[in-house]
Amino acid sequence: MNQPLAYIHPQAKIARNVVIEPFSTIHKNVEIDEGTWIGSNVTIMEGARIGKNVKIYPGAVVSSIPQDLKFDGEETTTEVGDNTVIREFVTVSRGTIDKHKTVIGKNCLLMAYVHIAHDCIVGNNCILANAVQLAGHVNIDNWAIIGGSSAVHQFVKIGAHVMISGGSLVRKDVPPYTKAAREPLSYSGINSIGLRRRNFKNEKIQEIQEIYRNIYLKGLNNSKALDIIELEMPPSKERDEILNFIKNSDRGIMKGYKN
Repeated sequence: MNQPLAYIHPQAKIARNVVIEPFSTIHKNVEIDEGTWIGSNVTIMEGARIGKNVKIYPGAVVSSIPQDLKFDGEETTTEVGDNTVIREFVTVSRGTIDKHKTVIGKNCLLMAYVHIAHDCIVGNNCILANAVQLAGHVNIDNWAIIGGSSAVHQFVKIGAHVMISGGSLVRKDVPPYTKAAREPLSYSGINSIGLRRRNFKNEKIQEIQEIYRNIYLKGLNNSKALDIIELEMPPSKERDEILNFIKNSDRGIMKGYKN
């Protein structure tokens, strides 16, 4: 690998067929796996662990020091999964003493100007549209999509297969399989289109709809709704995932929509 116009620290571990375009900087304690492409003017800082076939576009900064005043120089990492695409001017901070890592899963798309702060965990197959901003300690499960210019409060959890409207202020946890929109952010139905695209059967979609009717559309408080779901609906992977998500929500879940 001959990159005369890129700076690569001699201690960085770069697979042989990685392409690093001119004017990019690769710091020490960085690992980049096979087939990855690093565009021009990219900065990969200490602690980065970049998977296979990742594409990082010009201006991106990966594994920068956290924007957290409590950070005291501890050795932490940023992990980027295989086949993920990081577009122009995305910034990703490495972890702090809390989780010691920031993680972006496989097959994700981070569009231009996304910011992922320290200790965030982003699952596989997630899409963060342009200028989405994640504060620290945010957890996003697999297959979630967040619309452009949305801002996610620190410690928020976003469930699997969620669709969040562009421009949203996400202050509360968003349960799996739902759509979220309006201000303040509210339940807007289940993500039935996304579920069908991912080969969920109609019966399963109807089961998820019935679960959320109890939670959001019958005027019940959360504890009463969960009791009814546990008593009246047979156990399933999706039912239990929703119940566990809500029971373990520290910030509370988004509210139902009211006119």
